[in-house]
Amino acid sequence: MYKYDQYDQQIVDARVEEFRDQVKRRLAGQITEDQFKPLRLMNGLYLQLHAYMLRVAVPYGTLDSRQMRMLAHIARKYDRGYGHFTTRQNIQYNWIKLDQAPDILAELATVEMHAIQTSGNCIRNISSDQYAGAAADEVADPRIWAELLRQWSTFHPEFSYLPRKFKIAVIAAEEDRAAMRLHDIGIQLLERDGVLGGKIFVGGGMGRTPMISHEIRDFVTADDLLSYVEACLRVYNRYGRRDNIYKARIKILLHEIGPDEYRRQVEEEFVSVKALGLDPPKAEFDRITAMFAPPAFRTAAVAALDRSDPDFAVWIDQNTAAHKQRGYMIVTVSLKPAGGIPGDASAEQIDVLADLAERYSFDELRVTHAQNIVLPHVHQADLYDLWKALDATGLAPANLDLISDIIACPGLDYCSLANARSIPVAQKITERFASPERQRDLGELKLKISGCINACGHHHAGHIGILGVDKKGTENYQLSLGGSGAEDVSLAKITGPGFDEDGIVDAVETVTNVYLERREDGERFLDTYRRVGMEPFKEALYG
Repeated sequence: MYKYDQYDQQIVDARVEEFRDQVKRRLAGQITEDQFKPLRLMNGLYLQLHAYMLRVAVPYGTLDSRQMRMLAHIARKYDRGYGHFTTRQNIQYNWIKLDQAPDILAELATVEMHAIQTSGNCIRNISSDQYAGAAADEVADPRIWAELLRQWSTFHPEFSYLPRKFKIAVIAAEEDRAAMRLHDIGIQLLERDGVLGGKIFVGGGMGRTPMISHEIRDFVTADDLLSYVEACLRVYNRYGRRDNIYKARIKILLHEIGPDEYRRQVEEEFVSVKALGLDPPKAEFDRITAMFAPPAFRTAAVAALDRSDPDFAVWIDQNTAAHKQRGYMIVTVSLKPAGGIPGDASAEQIDVLADLAERYSFDELRVTHAQNIVLPHVHQADLYDLWKALDATGLAPANLDLISDIIACPGLDYCSLANARSIPVAQKITERFASPERQRDLGELKLKISGCINACGHHHAGHIGILGVDKKGTENYQLSLGGSGAEDVSLAKITGPGFDEDGIVDAVETVTNVYLERREDGERFLDTYRRVGMEPFKEALYG
């Protein structure tokens, strides 16, 4: 994983001291809240319903045990004993006191972490495939390019005040595990005739106007990738709407001028940018690449995996994935227990994960966009001991990609923008479908919940999506079907009138029953929905 150099550390330390002074002046009444707001947002500090919320950056989701232990320490010392992992592969703390925020940032800086550009109209945390560097199906480690983009975008003078927030994802496999097509810019690394490069997608996003990105370039060589992304941003920065917050995202620009005109202008800009020599020299690129060298894998012969414990066998089947190195597997640790809050982990659990990563996964962890944690390099011989340790801490639900593996935003329990609560709905659904056998019978079923139209819970991309709205002062929940954030990307469609809190749980059960009645051999929920259409589900829901 990437390690700070002296410049990285100086930048982060300087920002901490700058923010400490800003907080001091705010507490002394020398600046107003309106004056302070843009300053705190640049440091990831939001004012929510009950307290300040701090969002800490986890670039492309990669952490080591030292950093995880710091996150646990912050949860204990400054919050209420837990943290919330987000769909941007970050972590949030919901109960922060303003006078302590600079101290938190100072402690984070000691382990090469910060909250820079986790908010505001700037390029946000670069996200990537949580299996990067380990996946058997990738053509390269996408984190190398994600790190390059992180360094390029941090404090970029031209892009510090964009029309709106901007999100970039980089993947390197045909399987999209990062919802790449629903980002402002998505990059899929691939090889053409032995040359590494990327396919560029622009204009995806969720929120009140969800859109799937357009393919803007079929292939740009890896050597020119940074210049091409800069050209994409320059065109957006030039024409993006700053007069209307609802029309400020790049997806609206592409919708208004059309992808062909946008592409034409990007190609024209690309010629100018490339002439500037923006892409890094080989020595710098090699320096970054060396940070992501594979760990020292064991190469001895591997014994067959003992699957005699049935619970362990189920967990292996559900929560592990193929690794590029023989004898190793990728493990996903679920943060979605029945009745739990999706994405939450206690300080004790975060510490346990740090210990297990150090012991079993070459001191490396990943945060996933689905609000879980990955141990990317686990030897087959260690899997059983790892599973027992996870089970003892409540971290071994075998539910990856099943109906209880819910993505949910904090909703009205915390967020000042929300119209409805997300957490109680998620809890009730996981309790209704608590039976592991029932979940496995339903198979892959991605359920996602947002507490408002901003769609932080990715409900547009759910096989089943739930959106909380305010209906004449009452929380109401709209049900949508047919979305996907994967390589078969699609946007969910609303079934019809909404439901109250208990009614939406019943509605989800009704929808799953229709699927079980209608599915054909080998079909996922999404496959059946796409084959039979919306009508059978609407008929069962509304009569």
